[in-house]
Amino acid sequence: MPSLGADMEHGKLVEWLVKPGDYVRRGDLVAVVDTDKTIMDVESFQEGVVTELLVGIGETVPVGTPLARITQTPAETATPAHAAPVAKTTAKAGLSKAAAPIPAAREAVEPHPKEAASIAPPIRHLAHRLGVETVKIHGTGRGGAITRADVEQAVAAPSRNRVRSSPRARRLAAELGVELAAISGTGPQGAITEADVNRAEAPAPESPSPSTQATPKPASEEPAAGKLSDAGERVASLRRAIGALMSRSKKSIPHYYLSATLDLRAAVDWMQSVNAERPVAARLVPSALLLKAAALAAREVPEVNGFYDDDGFRPSDSVHLGVAVALRQGGLVAPAIHDADTLPVETLMEKLRDLVSRARSGRLQRAEMADPTLTVTNLGDLGVESVYGVIYPPQVAMVGFGRVMEQPWAQNGMLGVRHAVIATLSADHRVSDGMRGARYLARIEELLQKPEEL
Repeated sequence: MPSLGADMEHGKLVEWLVKPGDYVRRGDLVAVVDTDKTIMDVESFQEGVVTELLVGIGETVPVGTPLARITQTPAETATPAHAAPVAKTTAKAGLSKAAAPIPAAREAVEPHPKEAASIAPPIRHLAHRLGVETVKIHGTGRGGAITRADVEQAVAAPSRNRVRSSPRARRLAAELGVELAAISGTGPQGAITEADVNRAEAPAPESPSPSTQATPKPASEEPAAGKLSDAGERVASLRRAIGALMSRSKKSIPHYYLSATLDLRAAVDWMQSVNAERPVAARLVPSALLLKAAALAAREVPEVNGFYDDDGFRPSDSVHLGVAVALRQGGLVAPAIHDADTLPVETLMEKLRDLVSRARSGRLQRAEMADPTLTVTNLGDLGVESVYGVIYPPQVAMVGFGRVMEQPWAQNGMLGVRHAVIATLSADHRVSDGMRGARYLARIEELLQKPEEL
């Protein structure tokens, strides 16, 4: 179980994207994990053959618990003696229950060689998301392997027996006793989504007869009550996690705060001229310019970009900009846009949209949560004029942006109206001081005066 954030202590395995016998490469997605904050994809850290799944779906285990065993060659998969050391090691950490291989995994440790090569994990993941059963697909790849084209063709092919649905929708429908065939899907190509199942679980009543009204149905109400209870518990758990981390931050980090009003006249004028030549979907927003300027300034003022741990301050050579994203169920996460200082503004805008979408749908990846070097929060779209954030340990600073608004502006004895935004900095006094913090904010404004160079 990898650490998906500084405050993560345990995680719940929601879904396996591989099975014993699959060959995985470094970076392939292998599992879906639910933390106190959000649901994230977990990638493989090494290349080889999956021989055992050590944690079952639904189990909650501490960070560091082995989730699966991956060997370098298929020949190693048939050695049962390998199971004992892992179980023994994890038992010492109090994880013996989580580390015990699940029965289905143990039975499948020695798969048929042809099965192991039939479908690669990325293709299996695609089929899983589209609700396609791979056992019913005829592979056209080398050695009968199922390809991406095979999965896409299976999605497009009509079928009377298959109901297109997402894995979470199928799991939720099974838990609530809802028949998928009776649900009208709203997902891609009519696929049934989790939201469709939730709506179908509590349909509007149809003028029941007196005898029907008199018959209580407590059983049908239990799933809904359980679902509401689970949702409430999840929000409460998320709030506890955020509260604990912020308390730790305020106790251990000597914060100092600065603010400055930034002149955005040049940035807004340039953005409007560029957007006039673009389709609506490709237009820029002020947030993209603010993020790029914050990332570039952090490269020049390294005291705000890095980590503080037991060995002191470790400046980062890269700027992985964490972006605070509010979740629909409440709370927030701050996944990272990697190497934000090197990205063109257009690419940064695309990555921002993608990151927000995946954060709210629970499809973040481990690396996006594990290594932000500086976090930015922006509440301008909610009308907030300024925001002073709490530093996210082990980072050493947080930048805040408020609402972009028109303000009266005096310059050279003349009064006019300009677009402006209030920028704030919360920084760690163990690493920097007011002079360096002020330099950082001033550098952001300087960069915004030449937006075409961002």
